[in-house]
Amino acid sequence: MSIDFHGRVAIVTGAGGGLGRCHALELSRRGAKVVVNDLGSAVDGTGGSSDAAMNVVEAIREAGGEAIANGGSVSDPAGARSMVQDAMSAWGRVDILINNAGILRDKSFTKMSIEDFRAVFEVHLMGAFHCTKEVWPIMREQSYGRIVMTTSPTGLYGNFGQTNYGAAKLALVGFMNSLKIEGAKNNVYTNAIAPLAATRMTESIMPAEAFKRLGPELVTPAVLYLASEQAPNGVILQAAGGRYSIACIVENDGVDLGTAATVDDIAAEYARIANLKDAKPRSMLQLSQQ
Repeated sequence: MSIDFHGRVAIVTGAGGGLGRCHALELSRRGAKVVVNDLGSAVDGTGGSSDAAMNVVEAIREAGGEAIANGGSVSDPAGARSMVQDAMSAWGRVDILINNAGILRDKSFTKMSIEDFRAVFEVHLMGAFHCTKEVWPIMREQSYGRIVMTTSPTGLYGNFGQTNYGAAKLALVGFMNSLKIEGAKNNVYTNAIAPLAATRMTESIMPAEAFKRLGPELVTPAVLYLASEQAPNGVILQAAGGRYSIACIVENDGVDLGTAATVDDIAAEYARIANLKDAKPRSMLQLSQQ
């Protein structure tokens, strides 16, 4: 195996099943010591049990790997702190954080409550914040770290009934875009995976035939690449059924309408303004130099 994780310590949130379970098992198979975090809740975030995380830990140990279970909630700062403390107590370092934990509260926007919107943000966005905040000083001090956010095609492109989920998932891209800048000098790289996979979170919204073709194990190779020493920095890597691609935000050169431009000028030139034929990615530095 050309990419291995011997000597590395990884935390995988929401690792009791689905994508997280696949990530944890493969990280261990390639040599990592793994904190398997899972609250053991239902898809909507209610309830909780340690069984799911322990089952993954047992599978890792039976295969000869090292792992510990953690049942902390990512939406609780104390829960995030506990998984990092567990890793440090057991192995003295944290090299990889995979922010995978998530819930769904799908409803049309007309029917969505504030509680449903806030609950999804608390797990996806604030959960990633709490966990990243705990590992950040450790990774900076050791001059090494790999952080993987889990975004979604829903965040990038939208989906009916998922305004809460889509908003949280795209917020993670914004989070990544600034972390990639702040962490680079300390060799702390942050990337995002945008998976399309058959899990308990997607079985109710995915056609049966598509569900059969989109095993979560086909997302894990992309996640492990983003968690490896060879990882890029600040990339959205999409993974679906064995197909891998890059998603990014692009910008065209635009049209200079001058300082006296009016709304009528924009309406008249909108076709040229919206032409993305030569669009390309930009950085804040490039924007500031325009």
